Amino acid sequence: MSKRYESRINDIVRRHVVQLVEHELNDPRVRNAGITITGVEVTADNRYARVFYSLIGDEAQRAEAQRGLDSAAGWVSRELAKRLRTRHTPHITFEFDPSLEYGDRISRLLDEIKARETAQQSAPPPQPTNPETQ
Repeated sequence: MSKRYESRINDIVRRHVVQLVEHELNDPRVRNAGITITGVEVTADNRYARVFYSLIGDEAQRAEAQRGLDSAAGWVSRELAKRLRTRHTPHITFEFDPSLEYGDRISRLLDEIKARETAQQSAPPPQPTNPETQ
């Protein structure tokens, strides 16, 4: 399978999964979590798809969202089968993608460093001491 075909399939599946998860899924564990679908990897035979998602929250929120997504995986696959015209409908598995959380952490650290540098630049320079005057 060509890279272009793989890319198209991944993009098509991602668009449909985003529509299903963000707009049509009624599970409160998922709807209230603020989940973002970050990517999809469909196998070459189109039988399996790994859907990567991200959310900013603590471990408990992430575990709750994962349970909701695992519960909805069969429904998402069935709805995907209605929308795709492929020989095989991929079996969906959801995996947490820490990239947004990692990016948020890096951004906060950079802001913190910038604030320290600004504070150091605005502080008056230390006065040199002259040993002869003492």
